Amino acid sequence: MLFRREGLMGRYHRHGVESTAAIAGHPLHHMLVVFPVAFLIGALGTDIAFASTSNPFWAEASYWLLIAGIVTALVAAIPGLIDFVSIDRVRNLWISWTHMIANLVVVGVALVNVGVRLDDPAAGAQGWGLWLSALQTLLLLFSGWLGGEMAYRYRIGAIQDESPQVEQFHVEVDRSGVAESYDRRSGSGRR
Repeated sequence: MLFRREGLMGRYHRHGVESTAAIAGHPLHHMLVVFPVAFLIGALGTDIAFASTSNPFWAEASYWLLIAGIVTALVAAIPGLIDFVSIDRVRNLWISWTHMIANLVVVGVALVNVGVRLDDPAAGAQGWGLWLSALQTLLLLFSGWLGGEMAYRYRIGAIQDESPQVEQFHVEVDRSGVAESYDRRSGSGRR
């Protein structure tokens, strides 16, 4: 089910906030962002390959990777925007705003990058194309870090499974002797 029956508002849990745009509790935005990230960073890789080999195949590949990156970024933005609009906690985090703005800038840079290559992908890749691909990659790394902060630190769309089935994967580890063992090896601590 795409949206929960209770409505569009994100449900708060002790361990996080449930994503509004989810299938079976799995946030769609988290699943979809891998595609534009791979395509847009892949464009930098193919630009580097073109700069190294002068083979026009790589310039053409960069052009199509950029288009695929833009299209999939817009698709991934839909569930991200749904979560942004429907979950108060998301809108109240500066990280969410910065993540969204950075992603919009990435798409803008990618659009310019496609425009530079529109008539001749090889000429565009030799000009500003490589630099624009590097810029969009740096922005993606920054934005991805912010997205990770939201998911792992602020637990947006990443809630702990409290169902009985999860217990089958629970493992207790005895760490009582770790500190004592460390003190003996390093020569520090109590004796």
